[in-house]
Amino acid sequence: MSTVPTNQLELTVADSGRMPWDLLEVPQINAQIPVKVLFSDPDTGMEVFLIRYRAGFMNTWHTHPHAHGMYIIDGVLNTHKGEYGPGSFVWFPEGGWMEHGATAVNDVTLLFITNKPFAICYEVDDNHPYPMNTND
Repeated sequence: MSTVPTNQLELTVADSGRMPWDLLEVPQINAQIPVKVLFSDPDTGMEVFLIRYRAGFMNTWHTHPHAHGMYIIDGVLNTHKGEYGPGSFVWFPEGGWMEHGATAVNDVTLLFITNKPFAICYEVDDNHPYPMNTND
């Protein structure tokens, strides 16, 4: 007979197939990005989203006050450093500027994971955590 522990973990389950898409409003670039919030950790601020960038959408130069990773489920993630297809995991360290989005041909769906609460900042914002260095 197997012993059953009394201190079993409770699970958090998000059925992304049944969840409706919400829209993340990004007024700085006049965009609405389809997103599903799968998990948000109240202790660390870590968050997990399902995100869909529509074909041709590019999230122009921006920065975040956190690191984040993207696991590409379908389509191709287009970044300032190249393109990455299904099964690729791309880690964006905190502290720099980036561009990413979909290719002109297809939508891209990805799992988006942060290590702290999500925030996004563009050059037009006064409160971005990292100044944009340019050659101008």
